Order: sequence, then structure tokens, then C-alpha cells
Amino acid sequence: MVNLAGIQRAQERIDPYIRRTAIVRNQTLSELLGTNIYLKLELFQKTGSFKPRGAFNKMLQMDADERSRGIVAVSGGNFAQGVAYAGNLLDVQSIILLPDYTPSNYIEATKSYGASIELYPDFTSLFAAAEAYTMQGRVFFHPYEDPQVVAGYGTLGLEILGDLPELTDIVIAVGGGGLMSGVTVAVKGLKSDVRIWTVETEGSETMAQALQAGEVVEITPTSLARILGAPYVAQDALTIAQAHIERHIVVSDQNAIEQQMYLLERAKILTELAASCTLAAVHQIRDEFSEDDHVVLFLCGGNVAIDEMLTYQTLVK
Repeated sequence: MVNLAGIQRAQERIDPYIRRTAIVRNQTLSELLGTNIYLKLELFQKTGSFKPRGAFNKMLQMDADERSRGIVAVSGGNFAQGVAYAGNLLDVQSIILLPDYTPSNYIEATKSYGASIELYPDFTSLFAAAEAYTMQGRVFFHPYEDPQVVAGYGTLGLEILGDLPELTDIVIAVGGGGLMSGVTVAVKGLKSDVRIWTVETEGSETMAQALQAGEVVEITPTSLARILGAPYVAQDALTIAQAHIERHIVVSDQNAIEQQMYLLERAKILTELAASCTLAAVHQIRDEFSEDDHVVLFLCGGNVAIDEMLTYQTLVK
């Protein structure tokens, strides 16, 4: 399992390759919700999400022989771009395996970084193909069940505390649980009284079902927030959530879409539903916050296909 020391080493390792994204207080949201609301703008990371942090941390620890053999990665979209970008910069040949419903903008962006793309109908066939490539000698990159990848994600927790020492709360979405795991371990390791609030959308609630069952549960995702569409949450993520999260919230796709539009209109940023769902969650738990709290909404990605976004309103009605 990932630990604080590993995350701190990851921060030093990946620093030359990633952007330290801004954290900004939003006056409109602070006044609306009666507390201090900050936006962690990780959607402005290179490739549009936090994923390069994990990709670089793992790739930079590969030896020369492993790099020469290349890598294979499974992704729902954003990890594909992160791995492809890291591979392009570090001259490591990448094969990315994606579900065949992946939006075209993700595919084209991944190809632009020089990666080879293969599409499969479901996650079972994706992971079977990944295993076959691993048997041929390629190094496997998992988007959320790899401690080296998760440690890279955890560097965001160090950044947030470094830029906002008065932090009291973080609201963060869960897909497979890698981001939540890394950030939680980093933040709790340095400031244990910070509250972690986790969010999923209906139809992607792997964490909600796992928390209820007390064990990992596999689902078939149906949410429009496709980046949250992991088929299961990692066991380490469940263990960390059971020990450390304050509360897990599930919001509807429609709520996430409404807050996506609100963030675009009032904060002038276009986020994925996997990011705007954090604002939808805060509306549900607003009574938990006081005017003295400092609450960070984790805006984890901004890879939105415009044509897909324009269909949201009709799809949820």
C-alpha cells in the first residue's frame, strides 16, 4: 500500500515533468455555501488531468531493460493520455488498451503523443489483452491498483497542504480509488484532522457498494461520468476509505451536469462530470461546514468532448 514517504519521494522524482497547478478561492461559491471554497485546478495539468503524475512516477523507476521492452496500459481515457505523454517524453513505447466507447477526443489526444491504441468491448477483454502483452515482456501500467502510480497521484495532497496550510476539508471523486488513496494518505499523514469527503455518481458507485458490502464489489458502470466508470474499486482504496473518509456521497448525473454548467458560467472553467460532481456533493453536505472552514474541491480533469456535453441536457431529462 502507498505510504507518505513514497509520496514524498514521488514528488521529488516527477517535479521536473509536471505542472504545480493552482489552488484558488472562489468568492461566488464561498458566499453561496457559507464557507471558504477553493478549487484545485488540476484540469490544467498537461493532458487535462492528474494522470501524468502517476505515469511519470512509475515510468521513471523503470530500468533500461524495462524501458526497451515498452509498456501496456489499460485506461478509461485520462490515464491513456497521461501514460502516452510520459512515454513520449521519456522515449518509452506505449500500447494503450481502451474500451470501444471511449470518446474520440480521448483517442485522438492519446494518438497525438505517439502511443498505439487498441479498442476492446469490455474491461474483461481489456485486462485479458493486457495480461497477454505482459507475458510478452511489456510492463503493465494499471490506472489505480499500482502503488507507484498511486504515489504519483498523492503528490497532489502535498501540493494542496503546501499552498493551503489552513486546509480543513477535501472533497474528491472516486473512480477506481487511486487518486483518493494517494491524496488521503498524503494529507492525513501530515495533518490528520483534515476531513476527506468522497463522491461518486449514480451508476458508477463502486465505492458506495464496497463500503456497504464490506468488500470489493464489481459492477457494470452506467453513469455519464465515464471517467468514474471503473468496474471495481481497488482493495487498498476500500481499506483507506474505511479508515479515513468522513462520509461518502452519491450524486445523480443530472446534479453533476447542473454543477458542470454552473462552474462554466461562474468560474469560467469547463470540467468533466468526474470533477463537477464534487460541487454537487458539497450542496448535499453544506451544513457540515462553518464560515471558518477551508474546503477544497478537487477538479481532477477537463477532457470534455463538446459534442458529448451538448447532449447531456437531453440525456438526463
